[in-house]
Amino acid sequence: MKDPINRAGLGHRFWERKALSAMSDQEWEALCDGCGKCCLNKLEDEDSGEVALTRVACRLLDDDTCRCAQYDIRHQFVPDCIVLKPGNLDTHAYWMPQTCAYRLLWLGKPLPDWHPLISGTPQSVHDAGISVRGTTLSEFDVPEDEWEEHIIEEPT
Repeated sequence: MKDPINRAGLGHRFWERKALSAMSDQEWEALCDGCGKCCLNKLEDEDSGEVALTRVACRLLDDDTCRCAQYDIRHQFVPDCIVLKPGNLDTHAYWMPQTCAYRLLWLGKPLPDWHPLISGTPQSVHDAGISVRGTTLSEFDVPEDEWEEHIIEEPT
């Protein structure tokens, strides 16, 4: 499987030596493991602030590749899609998936062995059962008042 993220020429284990705010655009993008979970619709408990992922995906998520089908122009279709950056991670990390590299590094935790930067292959996230490949439902097919019926448990 060809990696859709350019990870060529990056420094060895750069994420262990560089602050998130000091990373180049290529290094930042390379942190994405390609799981697709950030594109799942989430439910937040008003009282506890706890966030639950649902298997109901953004209309632009390609369920087979776990990638946004229109990444470069996604805001034309989904204006409120978040552009995650080092400067806004503190306000968005709480709803990011438990296994997300951005969240893990922000919390000072290591990347898991299945992460493509460690395994050397983008397939490892799927082989480890972390990605949402083949498990999502389109937000067009599930009314919002039924999302709670599609909450998924996350590995920690």
